[in-house]
Amino acid sequence: MSAGHILVVDDEPSMRRYLQTALELDSFQVTTASSGEEALEKLQQKTPDVVLLDVVLPGWDGLETLRRIREARPGTKVVMISCVRDTRKLAQAMRLGAQDYLSKPVQKEEMDEVLRFCLQNSAASPLGNGEAVDIGGGVFFFSATPEMRALRSQAMQVARYDFPVLLLGESGTGKEVLAQLIHKYSERAHRTFLKVNCAAVPNDLLESELFGYEPGAFTGANRPKPGKFELCNKGTLLLDEIGEMSPALQAKLLQVLQDGQFSRLGGRNTVKVDVRVLAATNINMTQAMAQKTFREDLYYRLSSFVLRMPSLRERKEEIPMMLRHFMVRLAERYACPMLAVSPPLLRACERYSWPGNIRELENFVKRYLVLGDENGAIAELESGAPVTDSATVVPMQPHQPDLKEMVRSLKNGAEMEAIANALEETRWNRKRAAMKLNISYKALLYKIRQYDIHPRQVG
Repeated sequence: MSAGHILVVDDEPSMRRYLQTALELDSFQVTTASSGEEALEKLQQKTPDVVLLDVVLPGWDGLETLRRIREARPGTKVVMISCVRDTRKLAQAMRLGAQDYLSKPVQKEEMDEVLRFCLQNSAASPLGNGEAVDIGGGVFFFSATPEMRALRSQAMQVARYDFPVLLLGESGTGKEVLAQLIHKYSERAHRTFLKVNCAAVPNDLLESELFGYEPGAFTGANRPKPGKFELCNKGTLLLDEIGEMSPALQAKLLQVLQDGQFSRLGGRNTVKVDVRVLAATNINMTQAMAQKTFREDLYYRLSSFVLRMPSLRERKEEIPMMLRHFMVRLAERYACPMLAVSPPLLRACERYSWPGNIRELENFVKRYLVLGDENGAIAELESGAPVTDSATVVPMQPHQPDLKEMVRSLKNGAEMEAIANALEETRWNRKRAAMKLNISYKALLYKIRQYDIHPRQVG
C-alpha cells in the first residue's frame, strides 16, 4: 500500500494511540486530533490524504465536523468510525459525502482494505464523482454524464414555463423523479404534487379517480368525492403510464388541457382547475398513434416539450452513485449494517445490462444487504438471475408446516460452525478466514456479529 498522510480524529486517547501505531507501522504519516474543531485547524495547515473521523465527538460531533471538512476541503476523503448500531448516523454521513466507514472495535485488516481502496482511487471517489440534486423525501436526481447533466438543465429550464411536458423512457428509469425535479424548480413547488398511475387503475375507475364523482353516479357512490385534478389545483399532476389510458378518457383529458374545466362523473356543474400536467410513458407513441390507441391531438397537446430519460445501461457512470445511495437508504430503513461495494462487485454492476433499470438496481442492493454474500451477488449479476437464500426457496408442504424454519435453522447452524472452524484454523485472522470461506471481509464481519461468534475457550 502506498504511504500517505492520515488525520485521525477521535476523543479517546487509547483509540488515537492504537490507530496511530497501526498506521505508522505501515509507514503512514499520522496527525491526530481529539475534537472536530482541532481537526479543522490541522486540516487548514495541511490537507491529509484520508481523514479517519469518529462519529461521537465532544463539541462538534462527527457529522458537523464532516460538514465543515466538506466546506473547507471538498475533495478530502473521509472515513467514519462508529459503533455498529449507529446506522442512522452513518447513513447521514454517507449522504454528506463520507467515503466509507469502519466499525468499532476497528480491525486492522478492515482498515487496511478501506485505506488501500481510498488511496488507489485518489483521483476520484470509488462511488462516483457525479452530482445529486436533493429533491426531498430521500429522492435524488443523479447526473454523472454530459447527457444527464444536459437533461437536468433542460428540466430545470422548462420547469419555469407553465405548459405540459411529456416524459419518455423505459420502465424503471426514473421518470417520476424527473417529474418531481420539474415540480421542485417550478413556481408551483410549494403546492401539491400528485401522481396517478394510469396502468394501475382500471379504465372504468380511472375517470372517477381523476375527475371525481357526485352521489348516485354509480352503485356505492353515496357522497361526493373530488378527483385528483381538484385535489391538485394550483399544483402539478403526473399522469404516469398515460399510454394505457382509454381513447374515451383521453378525449376528456384533452378538454381539461384546453379549457381547464370538466364535470365530475354523474355531475352537471363545471369544475374549473389550474393544474400543470406532466405525462410519462414507456410505449412507442408514434406506433400508438398509428394504431389509433393514442389520440394525435392529445399527444401534440402533451408534447409541448419532450424529455427522454435514458436507460441505466446508457449511463453506467451513475451506477456507483446509485449503489451508495441505495445502500445508505436501505440500510437505514432495515436497520442493518451497510456493506462494502468492492471493486469486483462494482465492476460486475457496471458490466450488467440492468433491463429493469434503476428499480432493478435497488432490488439488487436490497438482496445484497439481506444476504450479505458478495460472491453470491456477483454470481447473480453474471448469471442474470436473482440469487436467494436457499432456505427461502424450500417448498412448504401442507403436512410439514415448520419445514422452512427447520431448514433455515439447519443452514444457519452449519454456516455458523463453518465460520467458527475457519476462524479457529486461521487463529482468528479474519482476512485469511474470509479468503478460506470465499466471502468478502465485510460479509465475514457481519456474520460474526450476526451469530455472535467468539474465540473458543481452551482450558
